[in-house]
Amino acid sequence: MISLAGRDVLHAWGKFIFTGIGLGLLIGVTLTMAGLYRGMVEDGKVLLDNSGADLWVVQQGTLGPYAESSSVPDDLWRSIRTLPGVAQAANITYLTMQVGRGEHDVRAMVVGITAEQAGAPGWPPQLIAGRQITRGHYEAVADIATGFALGEVLRIRRNPYTVVGLTRRMVSSSGDPMVFIPLKDAQEAQFLKDNDAILMQRRRTEANPAFNRPGVPGLLEAVVASQTSNRQVNAVLVRLRPGFTPQEVAEPIRRWKRLTVYDRDQMEGILVGKLIATSARQIGMFLVILAVVSAAIVAFIIYSLTMDKIREIAVLKLIGTRNRTIAAMILQQALMLGVLGFVVGKISATFAAPIFPKYVLLMPNDTVAGFLAVLAICVLASLVAIRMALKVDPAEAIG
Repeated sequence: MISLAGRDVLHAWGKFIFTGIGLGLLIGVTLTMAGLYRGMVEDGKVLLDNSGADLWVVQQGTLGPYAESSSVPDDLWRSIRTLPGVAQAANITYLTMQVGRGEHDVRAMVVGITAEQAGAPGWPPQLIAGRQITRGHYEAVADIATGFALGEVLRIRRNPYTVVGLTRRMVSSSGDPMVFIPLKDAQEAQFLKDNDAILMQRRRTEANPAFNRPGVPGLLEAVVASQTSNRQVNAVLVRLRPGFTPQEVAEPIRRWKRLTVYDRDQMEGILVGKLIATSARQIGMFLVILAVVSAAIVAFIIYSLTMDKIREIAVLKLIGTRNRTIAAMILQQALMLGVLGFVVGKISATFAAPIFPKYVLLMPNDTVAGFLAVLAICVLASLVAIRMALKVDPAEAIG
């Protein structure tokens, strides 16, 4: 029967090959979509790993610096540093924005780190070229995905920064490459208003009679100073001492500092369960649609091949060939088509993954599951052709 199925495929090899290539491209898209989801999850985990933190201290009632806005005082880290079990505590800011590169912009996450605390949480763990930030202003470490080179000057807001170091796979949860700059510069870029906004706010404040009471000297100056200050950060990253659990250190911070504290598992749950959840559902819908389309293509081509050999099937029945033999021939053709399509799809996905705009992670387990799913789809798609072939009247062979 293997020979019979193979001979029939060779008889219509052109249609079979081109259908397998078309099916393979669909399978390649399916594998790429699954790899895209895996890549999004991996980006989230890499973001947490590269932060070097065991705890994230953020504004009360917020989901942390990655999922939504958070603002805490930049002197908070000092009181956290004195708590039992805390080895290091460092301020951090995150701002996703367009970074200027000549006449073009690069989408990146700008990270503000404390330049005077080398190796503190939030710092890039390792560089592939150059050095870490050593000055308090106007130096940057960039991920190579941004396209920046050592010594190149980039622009954030109105200030130029010289790239002194390069790193790899430092990305946000959405896959944007990171650019690290000193914390004070990042605070200015994120929290400080521009000159026109400050001037207009000053005029509004001066025009407010409540701030011009003669019995309260210096009130206007204090209000203006508070409006133009940038004494905020997005989070405090905490690294624990050996022997202490995250719960032991987090509970006093929640109780006495009135802040929200997340450990690694909780933060990963936020990234995967909330930020990536919508994208995961969209990818799941695409996978279902692609599976249905693939099944329809296999069913159509197998049905077409079966219709082309109705007389041959009738002759087989006339000479006493059993129904299960005919069904096996059609099933083998469907499986051959599925294997051909999967090989083409796997090759196309492997070559397309490195040039995809986002990180695509092709997992061996997904490949095996995809192969089994393709075979299952081919089996189901062949049932229509098998049912039609079994209804063929042997008399048609001499009709």
